[in-house]
Amino acid sequence: MTRTTLAGFSIALMCAAGCSAQDRGSQPTTPGPTTTLASRLTVPSGFTVRDFAQHLSGVRFMALGPDGAVYASIPGANTVMRLTDVDGDGVADSSVVAVSGLNRPQGLAFHKGYLYIANTDGVVRVRLGADGRAAGEPESLNRYSGGGTHWTRSIAFGADGAMYVSVGSSCNLCVEKDSTRAAVLRYDEDGRNGHVFARGLRNAVGIAMNPATGQIWVSQNERDNIAPDHENLPPEEINILHFGGDYGWPYCYSLHGAAVPNPEYHDAARCSGTIPAALEMQAHSAPLGITFLDGATSFPEDYRGDLLVAFHGSWNRDQPTGAKVVRVHIVNGQPASVEDFVTGWQLASGERWGRPADAMVYRDGSVLISDDAAGAIYRVSH
Repeated sequence: MTRTTLAGFSIALMCAAGCSAQDRGSQPTTPGPTTTLASRLTVPSGFTVRDFAQHLSGVRFMALGPDGAVYASIPGANTVMRLTDVDGDGVADSSVVAVSGLNRPQGLAFHKGYLYIANTDGVVRVRLGADGRAAGEPESLNRYSGGGTHWTRSIAFGADGAMYVSVGSSCNLCVEKDSTRAAVLRYDEDGRNGHVFARGLRNAVGIAMNPATGQIWVSQNERDNIAPDHENLPPEEINILHFGGDYGWPYCYSLHGAAVPNPEYHDAARCSGTIPAALEMQAHSAPLGITFLDGATSFPEDYRGDLLVAFHGSWNRDQPTGAKVVRVHIVNGQPASVEDFVTGWQLASGERWGRPADAMVYRDGSVLISDDAAGAIYRVSH
């Protein structure tokens, strides 16, 4: 793969105090019109990666519309974009604003004729017209705590038809006064009857329903700055949610399948009733969007029971990690192991020219990957 350096395209790994773990170091840039970003990425033998779209500064999460178009959130612009590939060549031909006037939107989901959008302070939904744009003002469905250290909100619909929303913690490590933070909330599809479904989830950014089991899975960004080994502890997590489950934060974290008390609390008794991670992953990788590959019909069959996770990348390790998309092997309904799938965003020096944020199965069975730092979406096919 070509490794040509793009002048001025690296991203600093340091960050001013106050930015969140999933966003530290993310400084969206816009490449030149002739830049081929995908040529810098590496995929397994037999796969191909191409640019699908560029000039989408800060693009985050994606959803496939019933019209076959790709809808992508742009939190910094408070909009959702609509991207279409009219001629079917695997490259978006147009990009237009589908919904505007939002409040730091991230998670998107289509459900029963509506596009649901998870703003930082509540979910809204909107019907789209024949042109794929909002046919009216977004309808507010609920309100929850907004902003804070972890401001992003993600959304998925379960096998029960209910709406699940992840709300991150307001801090790195603290006992929350608001019980709806560091949790996944469950609502009826119209936003009513909201309650905490699972708690102790510091920042469960990725959320999706496992199509084989109907269970809700999340990727969790664990705490920072733990003594004495802040670089390698604690592991990032994949969690399988159970109603009423407590997954440990802030009192404990998972290590080797057991709940370990955080040194600030030393509360082993409190940890004894928590649920360890279903899978532990490299610390500080910042796992964001996740997608199950059941619909990835262009991929080899052995991929289609697995999961992809977008690692946004570390911010305070001496040896940076992450900034890649990994494949999680699933065995008997459980995440079993992790291997690299798409790499190349991080240079040997540790500098990054991009940071993956989300992955989504496209209409033709390929996979799309968003990159909020380079402002691009890539298409991976086999």
